[in-house]
Amino acid sequence: MIREPLEALHSIFGFEGFRGPQAGVIADVGAGRDVALVMPTGSGKSLCYQIPAICRPGCGIVVSPLIALMADQVRALTLAGVRAAAINSQSPDGLETARAFRAGELDLLYVAPERAAMDSFRRMVCEAPVSLIAIDEAHCVSQWGHDFRPDYRKLKALCDLLPGVPRLALTATADAMTRADICEQLGISPERLVVAGFDRPNIRYGAEGKRRPAEQLLAFVKAQGPVAGIVYCQTRAEAERSAETLKAGGVKALVYHAGLPGDVRSANQRSFQRAEDAVMCATVAFGMGIDKPDIRFVAHMGLPKSIEAYYQETGRAGRDGQPAVARLFWGPADVTLARQRIEQGDADEARKAHELGQVQKIAAWAQTLGCRRIPLLMHFGEDAPPPCGNCDNCLEAPASLDVSEAARKLLSAVYRTGQRFGLGHVAKVLRGTEDARVTGFGHDKLSVFGIGKDLAEAQWLRLGRVLEGHAALERDAAHGGIRLGRAARPILKGEAAVAVRADDWAPQPRKRGRTAAVAEDLPAEDAGLFERLRHWRRGQAEADDVPAFVVLHDSTLKAIAALRPESRDALSQVPGIGAAKLERFGDAILEIVTNGDE
Repeated sequence: MIREPLEALHSIFGFEGFRGPQAGVIADVGAGRDVALVMPTGSGKSLCYQIPAICRPGCGIVVSPLIALMADQVRALTLAGVRAAAINSQSPDGLETARAFRAGELDLLYVAPERAAMDSFRRMVCEAPVSLIAIDEAHCVSQWGHDFRPDYRKLKALCDLLPGVPRLALTATADAMTRADICEQLGISPERLVVAGFDRPNIRYGAEGKRRPAEQLLAFVKAQGPVAGIVYCQTRAEAERSAETLKAGGVKALVYHAGLPGDVRSANQRSFQRAEDAVMCATVAFGMGIDKPDIRFVAHMGLPKSIEAYYQETGRAGRDGQPAVARLFWGPADVTLARQRIEQGDADEARKAHELGQVQKIAAWAQTLGCRRIPLLMHFGEDAPPPCGNCDNCLEAPASLDVSEAARKLLSAVYRTGQRFGLGHVAKVLRGTEDARVTGFGHDKLSVFGIGKDLAEAQWLRLGRVLEGHAALERDAAHGGIRLGRAARPILKGEAAVAVRADDWAPQPRKRGRTAAVAEDLPAEDAGLFERLRHWRRGQAEADDVPAFVVLHDSTLKAIAALRPESRDALSQVPGIGAAKLERFGDAILEIVTNGDE
């Protein structure tokens, strides 16, 4: 029986009225018009395709990459009296579901993008009436999105098989470039784009530099009280360590990552779903499709890969509209590691440049001295709102220092040295360090040589990262050198000021000379492992009669210390570990990582 949308909303879902753009989108899809919808997590995107599918003749096809979400939604819809089913790699009754579809016995059919791209599925959808095609997590169709999936590029062909059937693309996170690409890739007119407000006023955003991250995390989680939360970690090992830290502090902590057995992951996910006070320590794969409205906080133990990813991940908190907290713990080593992964990855140069820019933007956001909500909303194309009054910087303005003069010196030194050297080399020139490389290039004869002796090398490196975050410096993806960015000129001309957080500016105390400078941007627990790896490398270099960097670069040792690989396969993923070095040094490195603390 075909219902009116408002009747379906009342009788099936129990809501009194539509919110935001829901009514207009549902009316458009119900009338057969395509729509591309960008709407915040937790604001009711699913209803925008569920209700038209129920009210229009035929079965609605919903493409979703999230098997957990498919199962949850099919279960909830079935309990509400809606005829729903799913076809994916975990569906035990695919033949029965296909029969029910052909017989017109379904209102909604959920399918994974890989299955939707198959010829057999395409033939099947032509054998019965289809009311609409909804493409969830539509940012996956765009190479500029934060979670690009090639199978999504094949979905336009599926839509084109069914002329006259409305197509609805849905996502919570897409900037202007990604939104345009979604419309183009799915054949939706840009005029059919609907963008709801991005603001989540109930979420209190905050960020702080890593100093003693384990202690910082425990203090933050304990301060929230016995509530549900998610701690996102960069690696599986970090997720395990974070959970142990929280358990030792009396917190009910669980772990979720791809390295756990499937039954353990499922059990931990079920426990988290049911508990009101469990904290899940997980890699970023966790949370997609998790329908838990009472998550009160999301913490990140490192930089996400983009503002879009951060917005989506923090959007899993406070979906019930009640107050929630998002806290980012980050350090310069996170930027270095992210850059290494991108530069040594398999993507083409255009994609690498885009991803490096995304890391630069989230790093700049982490370092901002002003309202955190303003740059988030402006990133998604909204006009600058007034300060929110509900982020860490609005609630307690951080002490800042004007470092504009130092910034001009650094930018000048980058220019004078030819815009092709790394930050470390430029810092040595500024501090007047006469090492072989500086004198070999004649940089000790430059006017900028020695004009920055008043600052420690670590401060010049930190300032360089700040300027990268502000787009005043940018890194050459091919060679790793630093060059002037688009925002450099106003700073050099004195038209733009540069400020840093006072608590992040003081130089770190040095120990054992150069070693502390090299490891200054590592958390304490990683710095110890880094030192043991350096000691091993020194012995290996002496044995081979080669410079230490020929064995492995410092950046590679830092990455090993941060990632703590536990197998040869994991070690092979570390930037700088090729097949030959894995074969020769792999066992020794894994022995240090595994037993170094004993």
